[in-house]
Amino acid sequence: MHANPIIAASYRATLHTTALSPAVPLPATNATHRAVRHNISPQAGHALEILGHAIEYLADEYVHERGFLNADDERMETVQLLVKLNRQVYSECPVIPSIGDRCLSILHRVFHHNQPHSTLA
Repeated sequence: MHANPIIAASYRATLHTTALSPAVPLPATNATHRAVRHNISPQAGHALEILGHAIEYLADEYVHERGFLNADDERMETVQLLVKLNRQVYSECPVIPSIGDRCLSILHRVFHHNQPHSTLA
């Protein structure tokens, strides 16, 4: 990805790259959260791609110029703003139910559909 290991490490620490979107937030990996997938529309995918390229360009330019990251710099604040926008676009995409959620939904419909209805006497 990047020839400079500092840039590559800082980029990987901030962003997760995919073929569809170069700047999708990292999924949660601890025991209380599971990775959630989103159905990314072509419009959202294009926005994520543009934001990802802008983030990468600004971060690369900054590190090449300064040689290190400084969170207090206005340009890094711009990068952080773009990352927030990226997360907002991604989180607004509809969630794709996991296979387990889909199976539970089917079982719920089957069992509730087959239960006898109470009748008033």
